[in-house]
Amino acid sequence: MAKELTDSNFQNEVLDLQGVALVDFWAEWCGPCKLIGPVIEELAGEFEGKALIGKLNVDDNRDVAAQYGIMSIPTLLFFKNGEVVSKHVGLASKGDLKKKIDSLLA
Repeated sequence: MAKELTDSNFQNEVLDLQGVALVDFWAEWCGPCKLIGPVIEELAGEFEGKALIGKLNVDDNRDVAAQYGIMSIPTLLFFKNGEVVSKHVGLASKGDLKKKIDSLLA
């Protein structure tokens, strides 16, 4: 299951992580977010123990969303060792996301 990220745990879970993280910035009312949600959950299962796959609700956690200038959702940020290394806005296929995570883990 994808890790629930918040303003209060983001630093510890993502920025202090030595490794790879994918963060899905989403909201309850967002149609495309609902479509990509199950894909994020599947990736969380597949990469368990290898990469952090997390979700951050932008309505409940405005500080982190503002810090990264999230204007459109879903926005997916890829982190490596606490730094943003890639960004994707909108829907993406599971295959594309998996390839990206694999390349960051390599």
